Amino acid sequence: MKATCLNRTRLTFAPIVSLFFILATTAQLGSAQFDSMDTPAKPRAYVVYAAGPQSVPAARSSLLELRFQIVPGFHINSHTPNSQFLIPTALTLQPADGVELGAPQYPAGVPFSFPFDPGVKVDVYSGSFTVKLPVVATAGDHAIDGTLKYQACDNASCYPPKTLPVRIVFTAK
Repeated sequence: MKATCLNRTRLTFAPIVSLFFILATTAQLGSAQFDSMDTPAKPRAYVVYAAGPQSVPAARSSLLELRFQIVPGFHINSHTPNSQFLIPTALTLQPADGVELGAPQYPAGVPFSFPFDPGVKVDVYSGSFTVKLPVVATAGDHAIDGTLKYQACDNASCYPPKTLPVRIVFTAK
């Protein structure tokens, strides 16, 4: 008699325990999905190089324009961010045959202050910006390889520096 009562009790509680377990697991998964919807995922890159064909006169001093686009919701430190603790944006280029490179000309940054420290202004780029590159090139097609090092931030914090590969293709005529 005792064994029969015990078996009935097990059979009655087994579905209830299983149902409780399923509901608890589903609630946890649902909660995790909603939490991830509140915070947007960080992009792999915060800056995109908008490469386009360019043409310059051969054997004459000319300017190439390097256009960059920053992901919405972020900004990057300018070339001169006004703080020794911030990493400036810097373009590093490799020598190329038939091309004399001048120093990159960076645009002025726009003053920005974080909500948590409105008294401190730093210079940043947001949206898009253009770096001008002085060159003198022999006639023909040319390619210059380099990298853009930058530090991206949002309104709350800054992220580790990143490096964007850049390939500048142009023709000197």
